[in-house]
Amino acid sequence: MYSRTTRALALDLLASGLTISAVSTAVSVHRSTIRAWRKEGLELRHPECPTCDTASLDSNAYAALLGFYLGDGAISKARACHVLRVSCDAKYPGIIDDVDGLMRAVRPGRRVFRVPAPGAVVVQSNWVHWPCVFPQDGDGPKHKRSLVLANWQMLNVVVHPGAFLRGLFHSDGCRATNTIHAPGTGKSYSYPRWQFSNRSEDIHAMCQWALDLADVQWTRSNRWMTSVSTITAVARLDGLIGLKT
Repeated sequence: MYSRTTRALALDLLASGLTISAVSTAVSVHRSTIRAWRKEGLELRHPECPTCDTASLDSNAYAALLGFYLGDGAISKARACHVLRVSCDAKYPGIIDDVDGLMRAVRPGRRVFRVPAPGAVVVQSNWVHWPCVFPQDGDGPKHKRSLVLANWQMLNVVVHPGAFLRGLFHSDGCRATNTIHAPGTGKSYSYPRWQFSNRSEDIHAMCQWALDLADVQWTRSNRWMTSVSTITAVARLDGLIGLKT
């Protein structure tokens, strides 16, 4: 008897374009079983809580919301539920709309609120099971504790690395113009680059892993910064995540 997570993993890998044989090898399940699962179909479900095990997750929306949560999100306990909050820069209404839509897609039927804050808009939604959806929730700042993705979360990133990167770079990243001055020539040239800034080494590792999955070249600029700087890599990341609006 295979877990729901294994089935979901197999089906999402099939949806990503892998062959039955490749999926069989990846999840260690016989090809005939993979074929049967493909025929039956199964939406991705998170397995952390028996109560919400029957709740389907929009896997593409979840991958993006996971990135936003790791970047600028937090979960707090209210009287009868938990509150997921994602702080968004007020200068980017498109990102505010994106986060709002992602919360609604991940948990349909739940109300989403926009709370003004100095220079920001906090997008939030109440649900008792947000810690099940984001098991990285814990006490203290993210960079002061260990963060590890669950297997079913890794699946989402493997299948939707671009969505995950959108959440990360649109929360804790920027697209800037870098100018280089050639010594002694008086000449200079400029080029765009993406920079992801975070104090958590674990989150940097997740970002770099997703960039590798998406075939986007990156460098570690300094202790807190992962950069995408080559013309080809910037263009590819632009196409995957879009500009901040």
